[in-house]
Amino acid sequence: MTRPTDSAPANLLVTRTGTAAAGLLATMPALAHHPMGGMTPATMTQGLLSGLGHPVIGIDHFAFLVVAALLAFTVTGAARWLLPAAFIGGTVAGTLIHVQALDLPAAELLVAASVLAGGALVVSGRKLGAGALALLLAGAGVFHGYAYGESIVGADAPVLGSYLAGFALIQYAVIAGLLLGLSRLAARSEGTAGTLIRTGGIGALAVGGLFLVAGLV
Repeated sequence: MTRPTDSAPANLLVTRTGTAAAGLLATMPALAHHPMGGMTPATMTQGLLSGLGHPVIGIDHFAFLVVAALLAFTVTGAARWLLPAAFIGGTVAGTLIHVQALDLPAAELLVAASVLAGGALVVSGRKLGAGALALLLAGAGVFHGYAYGESIVGADAPVLGSYLAGFALIQYAVIAGLLLGLSRLAARSEGTAGTLIRTGGIGALAVGGLFLVAGLV
């Protein structure tokens, strides 16, 4: 009679927890994108709070932060911690494109497509070099940042600056926190970490697919 390994219960728990979390995320309201309730921030404090909230209350945006962390985890050394900056730089650029009234067609669909594609890349297990990942993350960041920009159009420059600072800070904090957690988990159990990474990729696939279908309907 074969005795189950010690990691089996943990892997099962991670899988069930991740699946439940992905399902919960996918069923949350798709319009939860604006911390100010759709109103343009009028003060630097409001801009900062809006920037801090926007990337984490938008389910599609938050899902890509998870994807960015999972992809960054595939590289080692300083590159792992620098890759999030490529995505954040892209989001800043995308927001500035929006506030300058430059048009980026189908931005929301492109956001959903980036979550879907990122999830697929994670699930595939394919590893890219740091340079290729930086380009992919920066490109996706432009779409996400353009979507962020909708809530800050018309704000004064100081308010815009505090908004950009807020969402840059929260995005790096989320991604770095996930990287740190994955690093510690992998040090204890590479199998459990691998299961969690695949589950996160599947969750991103589900969220990206749902948002893409919803945007096309």
